[in-house]
Amino acid sequence: MHSVDLTDIVEKLNLKNLTPDIDMSKIKISQPDINRPALQLAGYFEHFDTERVQIIGYVEYTYLASIDNERKNYIYRKLLSQNIPCLVFCRELEPEPEMLDVANEYGVPIFITAKTTSSFMAEIIRWLNVKLAPCISIHGVLVDVYGEGLLITGESGIGKSEAALELIKRGHRLVTDDVVEIRKVSDDTLIGSAPDITRHFIELRGIGIVDVKTLFGVESVKETQSIDLVIHLEDWNKEKEYDRLGLEEEYTEFLGNKVVCHNIPIRPGRNLAIICESAAVNYRQKKMGYNAAQELYRRVQNSLTRKKDN
Repeated sequence: MHSVDLTDIVEKLNLKNLTPDIDMSKIKISQPDINRPALQLAGYFEHFDTERVQIIGYVEYTYLASIDNERKNYIYRKLLSQNIPCLVFCRELEPEPEMLDVANEYGVPIFITAKTTSSFMAEIIRWLNVKLAPCISIHGVLVDVYGEGLLITGESGIGKSEAALELIKRGHRLVTDDVVEIRKVSDDTLIGSAPDITRHFIELRGIGIVDVKTLFGVESVKETQSIDLVIHLEDWNKEKEYDRLGLEEEYTEFLGNKVVCHNIPIRPGRNLAIICESAAVNYRQKKMGYNAAQELYRRVQNSLTRKKDN
């Protein structure tokens, strides 16, 4: 199971640490969900998911202020002894010194954020969902073409990197070359990114490694991109029947999510960059409700109907 270091969350979300003496280096988060411990503060600890980040909002904070000290100290000890990863106070609400003392005793870090409870919850859930999403690595190239994530696949040496370089020169953006890390962030969305070690690099046979960011500028690269369309390059086979209309979509599957896939045969004289651009624009057009293949089919049907009537 994937996990995220608590220190990464603190840095990413700019949290203020109220318990600096606690060693956070070994605390990891493996759940993308969070919890507001309202029922726990009322004393109900059944079915309490202790692996989640715990968040205190204004309602929980005012409830704690309304109960007597004896009950409050009991709740502090009961909550912080549950081996929870951390406690985050939103709206810059300050916990009582007694809670900080108990937190230090049980080794539970306590943080403060200036964000409202709802906005902080949305931000941390979104970030954790991406970081903890199921992940696979595949061989391919991912390029942002007109805002669509184009994943170019095919056998080694078939021309994926060369096609990507031509697309970059035409103003599109590279996400990753050679290795694509694919994360399933929802049942509808796949996000692709580059491994840290190869980010912004392209390998061109005969030339070697090219640093795209240095050569073409920061506008030529992108950190992450949703995967919307797959272009699979293959050697031309004259015996094979290729789709010439596109009435029915073909799909490929990653981590259980289906993605539209086009098999593009390669032969001398075919401009891969223009084909990739056209595929991306055509895909956008279909998303907006216009399908050129269906329009052609409709015209042919209307023509045949008129001929029959005549």
